[in-house]
Amino acid sequence: MLTPLSDRACLLRGLAPVLVLAALTGACSSGPAPATYDLSAPTARIRGAAGVQVLVNEPAALQTLSTQQILVKDASGSVSFIGGGQWADNLPRLIQTRLINTFENASQLRGVSRPSSGAVADVQLISELRRFEIATPDNQAVVEISVKIVSDQNGRIVNGRIFRASVPASAVDAPNAARALDEALSVVMLDIVRWVSGSSLPRREEPGTAMGESQPPA
Repeated sequence: MLTPLSDRACLLRGLAPVLVLAALTGACSSGPAPATYDLSAPTARIRGAAGVQVLVNEPAALQTLSTQQILVKDASGSVSFIGGGQWADNLPRLIQTRLINTFENASQLRGVSRPSSGAVADVQLISELRRFEIATPDNQAVVEISVKIVSDQNGRIVNGRIFRASVPASAVDAPNAARALDEALSVVMLDIVRWVSGSSLPRREEPGTAMGESQPPA
């Protein structure tokens, strides 16, 4: 039979991992929560491409950009993250949402949405997020996105282009980095909307026009 002292020793040994885990959890949660930064959707009036429906896909991105962290890259290509701040959502998903909002704010498109909406579109925008970082030592907020316009009917690439903008960041900290990256992204998104709106976009055949049938007069 175990003595009371032995009972207490066994109990303490059993609790030791739990106590260590609790101490580590307390240490991890003792710091302040990081500030959360959103991205904006600029407003403008851009003419062209009226009556077209567009699906905007979530940009493809490397793992370092598929995050909520604010990225810093030095001249050697070394990557680090700014402490004390994060994006409001996973970065590619957040950019997809704000690009859709920018189309809605600025273009004359008939409709714009994400593929998961189930909407029938004329074209899709397929993109890749190549850069979204504070580049040091020049402290430039750099945004670079490659975009392709793809016919939703036959999958043919209609056009493609790389969009890039840079804006100086007054300091490499979370508030200034987020502000500069937001400004650079706004330039890129308006350029994308302007480019898409000015392109010759294919249209899906309306019901009744397939197989050589003509549409009845309005």
